[in-house]
Amino acid sequence: MIIMKKFKVGLQLYSIRDAMEKDMDDALGKVKAMGYDYVEFAGYFGKSAEEVKALLDKHGLECVSVHQAPSLFWEEGQPAIDFLKTIGAKYCAIPWYTVDEYKNNWDETMKKFTELGKTMKENGIQLMYHNHDFEFQKIDGETIIDRMYATIPNDLLKPQFDTCWIHYAGYNPSDYLRKYAGKIEIVHLKDFVCEKLGGGPVYGLIDESGAEQKPKSREENGFKFMPVGYGIQDWKSILAAAEDAGAEVVIVEQDQSLDRDPLEAAKMSRDYLKTLGL
Repeated sequence: MIIMKKFKVGLQLYSIRDAMEKDMDDALGKVKAMGYDYVEFAGYFGKSAEEVKALLDKHGLECVSVHQAPSLFWEEGQPAIDFLKTIGAKYCAIPWYTVDEYKNNWDETMKKFTELGKTMKENGIQLMYHNHDFEFQKIDGETIIDRMYATIPNDLLKPQFDTCWIHYAGYNPSDYLRKYAGKIEIVHLKDFVCEKLGGGPVYGLIDESGAEQKPKSREENGFKFMPVGYGIQDWKSILAAAEDAGAEVVIVEQDQSLDRDPLEAAKMSRDYLKTLGL
């Protein structure tokens, strides 16, 4: 057995969204049986905060964090934050944001994120940002993701690095985690296969004449999500880097499962992590 830090291990419930929508009680029971003690929500399927908390308590699960579009908080204000407090979430990640807002409305976007981070902090919740691959595009020579974290104080916006998208964008996930050592508390574990990853970064490709090429689509690159441990990610290295960076929680996420039931894929990921001592 590999000896490493005993991270708290959670599942991003978006991974099993169909099962959650069909029967949240049953789905959460199966998640606990797999060996996950923590969950990260991405939608509540019409249930109240009290109903969600009751199901978590029933199955001995803890909601460590949620993914929530910031627009909900801008539109609903305190009631939306109180929902998170009721279900016990200590972290809230912005799961996605349009790249056009970064390119065309940078200052306003950073201001809105900063203000939301302050409001969350006042309510005992840490705001995070969950990256995809497009945040590694550059503005004035600096990646969007680096520029964001250089702009907003770490206590108001922490990285929730998605290790799949870092790798797919052409960067080493372990290097990136260590780059932000001391600033990370939760890391997303996501595996994949990609036939043409070796061709170079997804963004900023150039041909032999130096002209920029249009990035290929994920489909053209042979991209497919996989259970953790069944793709091309070097998990021993990534987990060691997560430990060095100071992370306390690792969260499994598989956006799509084409080869098997998502619940089976989630169990495969958890079983693999157990072989590493987690």
